[in-house]
Amino acid sequence: MPKVAIVMGSDSDFPVVKGAIQTLRRFGVDVEVRVISAHRTPWRAAEFAEGAAAAGTEVIIAAAGKAAHLAGVLAAHTALPVIGLPVKSSTLDGLDSLLSTVQMPDGVPVATVAINGAANAALLAVQMLSLRYGGLYDKLLDYKREMASGVMDKDAALQEEVAKI
Repeated sequence: MPKVAIVMGSDSDFPVVKGAIQTLRRFGVDVEVRVISAHRTPWRAAEFAEGAAAAGTEVIIAAAGKAAHLAGVLAAHTALPVIGLPVKSSTLDGLDSLLSTVQMPDGVPVATVAINGAANAALLAVQMLSLRYGGLYDKLLDYKREMASGVMDKDAALQEEVAKI
């Protein structure tokens, strides 16, 4: 079974992370969720990242706010794909988190999604996993068809409302 680890810098990030957990579970992906701080427990971040592949993890999502260095620290200690999920903090509306996550030096790539973009972080992880697990690719195609159908339904409902004006 495919496995994704979601690591949060703080438990205050959990309300955002829930969306990623729900999305991953929708696709049948096993999820491990941890709180590990890049700044307060850097040794744990290094240990976790270094042992993640041996523990069966195939993709890591790192959610952090403010000085969001978690994704970069994890990426520095593993060859697994790391997806940064910048979390909106009380300052700078999450722009600080976004820039801290996306501005990585050469050799330490971190794929980064939008501020609070938990569902997209999960979907990107599923897309990565679909390269190995073909059934996930089919589930992704079904998901996209469902989204398209929803938009078309909304458009049809709107057209009915517009016709009444």
